[in-house]
Amino acid sequence: QVEFNPFLFRRDLLTYCQDHGIVLEGYSPLTRGDRLHDPRLVAIARHYHKSPAQILIRWALQLGVVTIPKSSHPERIRENADVFDFHIDDADLHALNHLDERFYLDETWRREAG
Repeated sequence: QVEFNPFLFRRDLLTYCQDHGIVLEGYSPLTRGDRLHDPRLVAIARHYHKSPAQILIRWALQLGVVTIPKSSHPERIRENADVFDFHIDDADLHALNHLDERFYLDETWRREAG
């Protein structure tokens, strides 16, 4: 289980896990809300008539990552589960894959990444 979202896209780790039959489990897919207003993410969300949170969850699922979105609000929990009625196309997946800015929420990983 590792922190995993487009703003911290651990491509090498994902590839390693896929190559070795390991299912990657990603936490903080919603960046604790810190990147939900990123204009690039918002534009993609508008294209699909979905929320930025739904795009982040769907992105992880399409990559084969088990994702753990967290919310205590019933309406957000329902929204987070409503991600199976659309598919992010290759161009938008590519755009999301290139949002990586090594944005660590977890201070332990940030220190280790130097």
